[in-house]
Formats: sequence, C-alpha cells, structure tokens
Amino acid sequence: MNYLLDNHGRPISYLRLAVTDRCNLRCFYCMPEEGINYVPKPHLLTWEEMERVVRLLVQMGIDKVRITGGEPFVRRGILEFLERINTIDGLRQINITTNGVLTAPLVPDFERLGIKSVNLSLDTLDRQRFFDITRRDEFGRVWETFEALQAQNIKTKVNAVVMSGKNIEDIIPMAELTRTHNVSVRFIEEMPFNGDGAHEYQEFWNYRKILDELKKHYPDIYKLPDPAASTAYHYQIPGHKGTIGIIAAFSRTFCGTCNRLRITPQGQFKTCLYDDGVFNIKDLLRQGLSDEAIQSRVFEALQHRAKDGFEAEGKRKAGLVSESMSTIGG
Repeated sequence: MNYLLDNHGRPISYLRLAVTDRCNLRCFYCMPEEGINYVPKPHLLTWEEMERVVRLLVQMGIDKVRITGGEPFVRRGILEFLERINTIDGLRQINITTNGVLTAPLVPDFERLGIKSVNLSLDTLDRQRFFDITRRDEFGRVWETFEALQAQNIKTKVNAVVMSGKNIEDIIPMAELTRTHNVSVRFIEEMPFNGDGAHEYQEFWNYRKILDELKKHYPDIYKLPDPAASTAYHYQIPGHKGTIGIIAAFSRTFCGTCNRLRITPQGQFKTCLYDDGVFNIKDLLRQGLSDEAIQSRVFEALQHRAKDGFEAEGKRKAGLVSESMSTIGG
C-alpha cells in the first residue's frame, strides 16, 4: 500500500463519502425549511461507482471511510453497499454518521456490516427544542437509536451543534450523558453551510466559549490527549464514564493535521470542507478513465491542497459558502 501525502506533508488516510444529499430532517443550520433542490438520481454516483472509488483510494492509502449524507439510510441499497466495501482488503474502519431517525432497526446488523463507530447527530435532549431545530417531531426515534447503539456496545459519538438562541441550555444536559454512558459527546461550532437558509447569529459560540460554559459546571474537567489528526479537543469530567469533545469547525484550528478527503453525492472531490470541489470524479468514471488515470488525478489534487480552511474558502470559484451541509457530507 502506498503512503499518501499532500503538498504540506500531511498523511491522507480518511475518506468522508456522502452517499446522498437527501435528508428526512430540516435542521435550520443545514438547509432552509422548504428543503433544497435535490440532485436528480442520474447525477448521483451509483453504488458501483462509489465502490470502485473506495477501492482505488484504499489502494492509495485510505484505510478509514465514513459514510455520510444527507441521511445515509434514506438511500435504498446502502446495506448491500456496506457489505461490499466491508470486503475491501486494506479498509480498516467503516464508520457512519446518521441522524438516527431510521437507524434503530438496523443497529443489530452493524457489526456484520463492519461499522466500527457511529456519529449520532443530536443537538438537544428536549423534544420541543428538537422540533424547533429540525422542524420534524422525530426525537423519540432518534433516542431509540441512541439506546440501540448502547445495547449493542457500538462506539458512539453524539454530535451537537452549539447555536445561540437555540440550544445553549442543552450543553450541560448533553454533557451529563457522559456520566452514565460510555459515549463521546461532542460540541461543534456552527458553520455557514445552511443552503442559503440565512438566519441571524445572536452570538457565536466558539470552542473557547463552549469550554468556559462547561468549566462553570464542571470546574475539575480536565484535558485528555488528542489522537493524531483529531478534529476535537478531548476532555474528561471526573467520575463520568464517557468523554467530552469540542470541535472548532468554524475556527478551523485543526487544519494543520487534517487527514481527510471528501466526495459529495454528485462526485465532487474535495480536499477541504471549505473548498468548492477540485474535480468531479463521477465524470472521470463515466468518461471511461482507467484506474491509474483516476488515481493520478487524486494524487495531483493533493499536491495543490490548501494549507487550511481559510485559504480553501478564499479560493472558492463559487464565492462565499452557501451550499447545504447535506450536499457535501456533514
């Protein structure tokens, strides 16, 4: 297996693959209430195309794949796709990000499908605030997924976007989940990927402010070592089974060790969350390019990678960030 490096010497080993732009929630920080203009199915990567891409990238050094959306489980055929990529030699981890609405009945199959870890998007433990944020009354089904993941002992990270005027009062209740559950509760700075569903920011909660809020209630919270290429700062509250993570997604403090690539449902190959796509890998596949030619394009793209998210955003041909997170893989 090759060792894949970008032009800044950063090893690249992690692919975030968005398998659909469709979602069964309407979280205000991700898209407008009326939703977004979904990509017609012929313009999406097929399962066979995605499998080929994963195989080619694993040959280049990718050993971890996270399946994202939209909501991955709204697309038919995903279970069969997971079964197939689970057989790829050299792929060490398959993880998945889900909003949990359709997930609970599928959790018993996760071990067989090779899913090692689940990121569960959950911004509040209050049913009314959940409805206010997601515009859907689905908290009960999401909580069933949380309980199913715990029952199956599947490594779980709970991702909560911190939003002024929406869920600040949930920071401590969410942190309390770690008291009795062996989960990682991760607080994420809000980002501007809401599909032109503009809203006013009453106050931006960056990673320092989130930590200060936690310290008010848990003065003995302490820092843990962060794994290599981690996007989160990790903390432990004494006596709690689980851990806390804080992700500086908008402040972009982790760019110097970023090991990630992204592919959108329509095939845009992104070397940074904040760029607008380097090339379209779906087009290359459908033009009949060889495996070697596609791998060469990937390698070439990595030799011109932005040093951080600010540089990537500044080079966007499409101007300021406005697309929905659902279209690029949360």
